[in-house]
Amino acid sequence: MDDIYREQILEHARHPRNYGHLPAPTVVREERNPLCGDQIRLELAIADDIITDVRFTGRGCAISQASASLLTEAIKGKPVAEARQFSKDDLLDIIGIPLNHNPTRLKCALLSLKALKAGLYEVGHEDDDL
Repeated sequence: MDDIYREQILEHARHPRNYGHLPAPTVVREERNPLCGDQIRLELAIADDIITDVRFTGRGCAISQASASLLTEAIKGKPVAEARQFSKDDLLDIIGIPLNHNPTRLKCALLSLKALKAGLYEVGHEDDDL
């Protein structure tokens, strides 16, 4: 089963979904991992508390880029409240390969989630639980 997930990571790293920029994003958040140099910029379009569109750009390892691609697919079209509840475990389940034993790779995988959480916090949804 791990081979299937590894192929998924490679596919998303080579051909990321939702890669690029939005014309007028509601939220823009960039996060970096200083340990390895990975970088993710997440752009969200939000209307009526729904994430109507999402894009990302960045550079880094296959895991950070594939994770961002997978995350954008998971949150696109979702209510902001649901996206705010998206957890580390949810993202790791989507990635599908065990990363808990490798703290460096785990940080890479969670970089896009960190950008999402921080970006949604910044747009004034402080009353929701991060």
